[in-house]
Amino acid sequence: MNQVSDRILNMASSATIAMSQKSSELRAKGIDIINLSVGEPDFHTPDHIKRAAKQAIDDNFTYYPPVPGYLSLRQAVCAKLLKENGLSYSPDQIVCSNGAKQSVCNAVLALLNSGDEAIIPAPYWVSYTEMVKLAEGVPVVVPTDIESGFKLTAAQLRAAITPRTRLLILCSPCNPTGALYSAEELRRLVEVLADYPQIFVISDEIYEHISYSDAPVSIASFDGMLERTAVVNGVSKSYAMTGWRLGWLAAPLWLAKACSKLQGQYTSASSSIAQKAAEAAYLGSQQCVVDMREEFRNRRDLIVELVRQVPGFELAVPPQGAFYVFPKCDSLYGKTFDGVKITDSSSLAMYLLEHAHVAAVAGSAFGDDRFLRFSYATSEQNIIEAFKRIRQALAKS
Repeated sequence: MNQVSDRILNMASSATIAMSQKSSELRAKGIDIINLSVGEPDFHTPDHIKRAAKQAIDDNFTYYPPVPGYLSLRQAVCAKLLKENGLSYSPDQIVCSNGAKQSVCNAVLALLNSGDEAIIPAPYWVSYTEMVKLAEGVPVVVPTDIESGFKLTAAQLRAAITPRTRLLILCSPCNPTGALYSAEELRRLVEVLADYPQIFVISDEIYEHISYSDAPVSIASFDGMLERTAVVNGVSKSYAMTGWRLGWLAAPLWLAKACSKLQGQYTSASSSIAQKAAEAAYLGSQQCVVDMREEFRNRRDLIVELVRQVPGFELAVPPQGAFYVFPKCDSLYGKTFDGVKITDSSSLAMYLLEHAHVAAVAGSAFGDDRFLRFSYATSEQNIIEAFKRIRQALAKS
């Protein structure tokens, strides 16, 4: 009997998770796979954060926390937002969730009605469009290009707005491109949004601390935008805490209450131990963040050089943040390597997995089939070996 709902049948699986699982399956068979598909730092969680988690267990933080999170953690988040971003929130405007992914989804579900439109610049993180569809909304995908640095322009934003537009989802620094919006670029978007007070913004800032040029600016910091923006962030990327599953949303009180109400019905609070660990992350020394960012910068410089040595790969703009490169590869489409014809980004990604034993993610999963995404959240040794294999695999006619 097949009684799966239409909403699940119509939902695409996460391509990043699927490729990572495929890599794990091949590795389990004894194949040496270099996984450049997963957006997960290879660093260990810093020791002072782990100690705080162990102490939380000893102190019996083992009961249900409040749905939006412990007050002490929400206060720590407020202090971080004020100090680093110049944004003033009260603890009742913070909702802690099981990762930033849930925070984004909470906001989408709380904001959209059936038929409402959400503007999503492409390339985009794989889950945005599926979350909008889950909320019975309509994703309005706006393609960006290499010339704009993969960033939505004010003219594109204005052209995409209709009477049904209710939401704009921005990610800066961006997954998958590494694009980082400058203050001036955000200001131009805000000038457009000023004409459309019905449009709310979800600002996904999970890669905030992994930026290599200017410090990221939040769109919520512009006049009139604090009450129109949900800032989403968390500890997964900056503090190497992906498995702890702790993200948060900072929003106007009415939206924070709505997200807490929603979360209270389907997951309740995030892990009590993860919350105490996250609190230590925000209140403790930030040297670990600086050290990891510098290591990511070194890896960024290395992988950019190696990508540009691959015939058929084009990388015009080095990523300004996050830990991904997104080279254009469509000049390889129609060619045959080792008896395999490459037709699109999916077939190219599968060829590299099976013949080079390197896992990447097809650009089609991010809304642009001309590209591949490679994560450099791995060692320099792995990066060097991976691109050696890629060059060899693409040299086989």
